[in-house]
Amino acid sequence: MQKNKPDYYNNLDKIYFKIWYLLNLGSTNRKSSFHLPTFILGNNDQFDGRIVVLRGVDKKNKKIWFHTDVRSKKIKILKNSSKASFLFYDKDEKIQLKIYGDTKINYKNDVTKKAWNKTGHMSRQCYLGKEIPGTNSDIPTSGLSGNIDNFKYSIDESEIGYENFCVIETFIKSFEWLYLAAKGHRRAQIILKNNTLTKKWLIP
Repeated sequence: MQKNKPDYYNNLDKIYFKIWYLLNLGSTNRKSSFHLPTFILGNNDQFDGRIVVLRGVDKKNKKIWFHTDVRSKKIKILKNSSKASFLFYDKDEKIQLKIYGDTKINYKNDVTKKAWNKTGHMSRQCYLGKEIPGTNSDIPTSGLSGNIDNFKYSIDESEIGYENFCVIETFIKSFEWLYLAAKGHRRAQIILKNNTLTKKWLIP
């Protein structure tokens, strides 16, 4: 049972600080609940969501990013509509965070090259399949050859995966925060526009 009020309970500035703390933790700590957010995108009246791995956070430029296969369905959707959102939840902190923003698809540029060079041997496996993700199959399969499935490939051999690798950056437009507490929930919105912040309370 929650007994003590956290310092951000009635303080919008401290909520903003806490948001960036949790995001940074999510990008660096695999055990963090913010490491695996739900990424939601859509076009017209069709919406889709999936779990992604939070790979990076840049508070100065107000952006976060993840890696994906450039052949995936989400890329086609984002090319039609760049707007997307993230949903995070930490059950121990009892904090839900929604992020809304505009996405940028990085492919074969300085951003992807830097990210690819930091991508480890095992993680590169995701980009070594010959078939497009989501392609129909007559059998249950990982979509990878036996050698790749068993990590029997060198770093040099994995370089071919760069052809399928891309980085999706989301430039944050707003946060929506919800803290769940028996003593009374707290909900807030923070809008980022023209290098200014607008912070306000919402009814939970």
